Amino acid sequence: AREEEVRKKFRPIEQLKEEFEKLNMKMETDYEIMVKLISKFNSSASTLDEKVAALYDLEYYVHQVDNAKDFLSMGGLRLLIEALNSSEAALKEHAAFVLGAALSSNPKVQIEAIEGGALQKLLVILATEQPLPVRKKALFALSSMLRHFPYAQQQFLKLGGLQVLRSLFRQKGMETLHVRVVTLLYDLIMEKMLLEDSQHGEQMEEKIQQYQQVRLVPAVLEQGWCALVPNLLAMPEHDTREKVLKLVGVLMAFCREHYRGDPALGTALSLLRSEYEELAAEEQREGDKDGYFRELLSSINTIIQEL
Repeated sequence: AREEEVRKKFRPIEQLKEEFEKLNMKMETDYEIMVKLISKFNSSASTLDEKVAALYDLEYYVHQVDNAKDFLSMGGLRLLIEALNSSEAALKEHAAFVLGAALSSNPKVQIEAIEGGALQKLLVILATEQPLPVRKKALFALSSMLRHFPYAQQQFLKLGGLQVLRSLFRQKGMETLHVRVVTLLYDLIMEKMLLEDSQHGEQMEEKIQQYQQVRLVPAVLEQGWCALVPNLLAMPEHDTREKVLKLVGVLMAFCREHYRGDPALGTALSLLRSEYEELAAEEQREGDKDGYFRELLSSINTIIQEL
């Protein structure tokens, strides 16, 4: 009776197949779709809008690790790196966006990209006058390349990448980029610290040796980041303040003397503590004992205590 009931509700698979064939419907694989999109992007007959649309669609597919590897084998990565030199801002922006997606958590693509000169081209974009959207996507791609890839981090420092970010940090109207730079620095420093504290197997020892060659913290101190980072605490967004407080907390071990001699930092922390004491109290009155503002207040108190 149950089988009969199911038969009434659903058509047999054979019938469905037959109907699909009649409609000439063919399900394309991700590989086939990417081949078409790369062809569209690379075609001299395609308009700028068509090329941008192809890149926009490619970004969706290359998020998947296997698709990104296929994209590499098709020569797609080389085309993206070449597009970073384009005179069209829209092409540079979307090429960097696809590149960042392909690089994310994908060591094979990271290696091919750095060998193909992507790091230099991304730093050039960040160091020169470019529209903000282009720089945003270039910073996204750069972050994807550097995370969990000590060789790329080492090359980044050798090529003056930290100076490029510092120059960017000092430019007005780039506040959204400043926050992303803070997040990147925090992630890279924590990445190294967590690895050094982890259990050491043979593979891990090799990784630690690679990270020991990345002199990130000394470069951060030498270039005056101790003074630069706390300035962002003046920004009104809670999310921005949270990210800055995290980085200040990590840098505390290295920047303590500078922070102690910075009266502006002390004033900023006192004002923030007063603000978040009120917000945390309001959270508690509403029944949220472990709320967001309470956590921020805890971070501020920890920094003040350490100072």
